[in-house]
Amino acid sequence: MIRINRSLGIDESEIHFDFLRASGPGGQNVNKVSTAVRLRFDMSSLPEDVGGRLRALAGRRIGVDGMLRIEARRFRTQEANRQDAIGRLVQLLHQAVERPRVRRRTKPSAASRIRRLEAKHRRGLTKQARRPLTRKDE
Repeated sequence: MIRINRSLGIDESEIHFDFLRASGPGGQNVNKVSTAVRLRFDMSSLPEDVGGRLRALAGRRIGVDGMLRIEARRFRTQEANRQDAIGRLVQLLHQAVERPRVRRRTKPSAASRIRRLEAKHRRGLTKQARRPLTRKDE
């Protein structure tokens, strides 16, 4: 059982791993050993609100079948890549569990409105002073 927070945990049997050959450094070993890891997690076991936030966070990593896919190929060993994929899944779930704070609309204060209008007026006077003089101004 992988604990995300007090109320949410995922069973390790819900996580499926596929191992494939990774590109990059490794010499002859890279052509023989499948060290890259593709983690698949079915999101249907999550609560609805957490699943919705996870969909927004994960983006393209979620397929049409509702499976979250995470690929890890940063390390040269299969176990290190497996732990990296699990860590990234847990990090995504931590972000999805947090409810976003509701923004409260506020109004500008009376003093800030007056300051804004005075600044606009000063700016207008500055621009007005840059204009060339016309016949009626003389």
